[in-house]
Amino acid sequence: MFLKKELLQNFRVEVSLLALISNEQLQEDEMKILSELQNNSKESIDIIAKRIGFSRQKVWRIIKQLEAKKMIWGYTAVIDEQKIGQKYFIYMAKRTSKKVNEDIIDEIVSRKFEKIVNELGIMIESSYFIHGEYDWVITFYANDIKMAKKLAEKFSEIHPGYIEKATIMQSLMFIKKQFMLNPEKTKIKDVL
Repeated sequence: MFLKKELLQNFRVEVSLLALISNEQLQEDEMKILSELQNNSKESIDIIAKRIGFSRQKVWRIIKQLEAKKMIWGYTAVIDEQKIGQKYFIYMAKRTSKKVNEDIIDEIVSRKFEKIVNELGIMIESSYFIHGEYDWVITFYANDIKMAKKLAEKFSEIHPGYIEKATIMQSLMFIKKQFMLNPEKTKIKDVL
């Protein structure tokens, strides 16, 4: 009886170790695939599989699992904003110490602000809360600095009394954007 208990316990330890190893291997495999997708999400599953030495089915299965777990939110194209007549801006806002009420939280969740600025022809690329000197960063495309300032005005209007400080910056040129190196290398010299 004692031998059976010991064998059972050893079996459980081995199964636990195998699960740990396979979980680590899965995470490693996921990271390889994520890296490939970040470099070019348009790449075919066959090419990704070949590059990292996996079967096509394994790559497809892992991608579907990553999508189901919301580790992949979607796929996007990296655009050259100048070629579509836009400029790229960064808006940073620092909050006051005023407690955020439920109405403001509901507006953030409903994306009311994004809908308003879209009507102005402003396209928000990213919007996120950060830790540091500022609390909120919005990156966006607009025709010019006047439109960028309208975004800042609308942000203050929607969040009255909550913004202590705001800064707008304009990007002159991307060296790297969304994991992609800018193919227009010669333009870097013009900016620098």
